[in-house]
Amino acid sequence: MRLFLAGLVEVAWATGLKYTAGFTRPWPSVFTISGGLASFVLLAQAARTLPIGTAYAVWTGIGAVGTAVLGMVLFDEPRDAARLACIGLVVAGVVGLKRASGR
Repeated sequence: MRLFLAGLVEVAWATGLKYTAGFTRPWPSVFTISGGLASFVLLAQAARTLPIGTAYAVWTGIGAVGTAVLGMVLFDEPRDAARLACIGLVVAGVVGLKRASGR
Protein backbone atom coordinates (compact mmCIF):
# COMPACT_ATOMS: atom_id res chain seq x y z
CA MET A 1 0.00 0.00 0.00
CA ARG A 2 2.85 2.41 0.80
CA LEU A 3 4.44 1.67 -2.54
CA PHE A 4 1.21 2.46 -4.38
CA LEU A 5 0.82 5.69 -2.40
CA ALA A 6 4.47 6.56 -3.11
CA GLY A 7 3.73 6.11 -6.81
CA LEU A 8 0.68 8.35 -6.66
CA VAL A 9 2.66 11.07 -4.89
CA GLU A 10 5.34 10.60 -7.56
CA VAL A 11 2.71 11.41 -10.19
CA ALA A 12 1.65 14.51 -8.25
CA TRP A 13 5.12 15.99 -7.85
CA ALA A 14 6.23 15.10 -11.38
CA THR A 15 3.11 16.76 -12.78
CA GLY A 16 3.70 19.68 -10.43
CA LEU A 17 7.00 20.38 -12.17
CA LYS A 18 5.03 21.86 -15.06
CA TYR A 19 3.33 24.32 -12.71
CA THR A 20 6.58 25.51 -11.10
CA ALA A 21 7.69 27.23 -14.34
CA GLY A 22 11.28 26.18 -13.71
CA PHE A 23 10.91 26.75 -9.96
CA THR A 24 10.13 30.43 -10.50
CA ARG A 25 6.66 30.16 -8.93
CA PRO A 26 7.01 29.82 -5.13
CA TRP A 27 3.90 27.88 -4.05
CA PRO A 28 3.88 25.32 -6.82
CA SER A 29 7.60 24.87 -6.17
CA VAL A 30 7.06 24.27 -2.44
CA PHE A 31 4.32 21.72 -3.12
CA THR A 32 6.39 19.97 -5.79
CA ILE A 33 9.49 19.71 -3.59
CA SER A 34 7.39 18.55 -0.63
CA GLY A 35 5.71 15.95 -2.79
CA GLY A 36 9.06 14.68 -4.02
CA LEU A 37 10.31 14.28 -0.46
CA ALA A 38 7.11 12.54 0.64
CA SER A 39 7.32 10.17 -2.31
CA PHE A 40 10.94 9.25 -1.49
CA VAL A 41 10.07 8.64 2.17
CA LEU A 42 7.17 6.38 1.23
CA LEU A 43 9.36 4.51 -1.25
CA ALA A 44 12.02 4.00 1.42
CA GLN A 45 9.42 2.62 3.82
CA ALA A 46 8.05 0.26 1.18
CA ALA A 47 11.58 -0.92 0.37
CA ARG A 48 11.94 -2.26 3.92
CA THR A 49 9.76 -5.23 3.00
CA LEU A 50 10.15 -5.44 -0.80
CA PRO A 51 13.20 -6.08 -2.97
CA ILE A 52 14.62 -2.67 -3.88
CA GLY A 53 14.66 -3.44 -7.60
CA THR A 54 10.98 -4.31 -7.58
CA ALA A 55 10.03 -1.39 -5.34
CA TYR A 56 11.93 1.12 -7.47
CA ALA A 57 10.62 -0.27 -10.76
CA VAL A 58 7.02 -0.25 -9.56
CA TRP A 59 7.41 3.27 -8.13
CA THR A 60 8.87 4.67 -11.33
CA GLY A 61 6.35 2.76 -13.43
CA ILE A 62 3.40 4.20 -11.55
CA GLY A 63 5.01 7.62 -11.81
CA ALA A 64 5.75 7.34 -15.52
CA VAL A 65 2.34 6.02 -16.50
CA GLY A 66 0.42 8.39 -14.24
CA THR A 67 2.42 11.40 -15.35
CA ALA A 68 2.06 10.48 -19.03
CA VAL A 69 -1.71 10.09 -18.65
CA LEU A 70 -2.06 13.36 -16.74
CA GLY A 71 0.08 15.05 -19.39
CA MET A 72 -2.43 13.93 -21.99
CA VAL A 73 -5.39 15.09 -19.90
CA LEU A 74 -4.05 18.34 -18.43
CA PHE A 75 -1.55 19.54 -21.04
CA ASP A 76 -3.01 18.11 -24.25
CA GLU A 77 0.05 15.95 -24.92
CA PRO A 78 -0.12 13.47 -27.83
CA ARG A 79 -2.45 10.46 -27.55
CA ASP A 80 -1.27 8.45 -30.54
CA ALA A 81 -1.44 4.65 -30.68
CA ALA A 82 2.31 4.11 -30.30
CA ARG A 83 2.43 6.19 -27.13
CA LEU A 84 -0.58 4.40 -25.64
CA ALA A 85 0.93 1.01 -26.54
CA CYS A 86 4.18 1.92 -24.80
CA ILE A 87 2.27 3.00 -21.70
CA GLY A 88 0.56 -0.40 -21.82
CA LEU A 89 3.96 -2.10 -21.92
CA VAL A 90 5.08 -0.18 -18.84
CA VAL A 91 1.90 -1.23 -17.01
CA ALA A 92 2.48 -4.86 -18.02
CA GLY A 93 6.07 -4.67 -16.77
CA VAL A 94 5.07 -3.16 -13.43
CA VAL A 95 2.35 -5.76 -12.88
CA GLY A 96 4.75 -8.55 -13.86
CA LEU A 97 7.48 -7.36 -11.51
CA LYS A 98 5.08 -6.96 -8.62
CA ARG A 99 3.65 -10.46 -9.15
CA ALA A 100 7.10 -11.98 -9.55
CA SER A 101 8.21 -10.51 -6.23
CA GLY A 102 5.47 -12.48 -4.46
CA ARG A 103 4.80 -9.67 -2.01
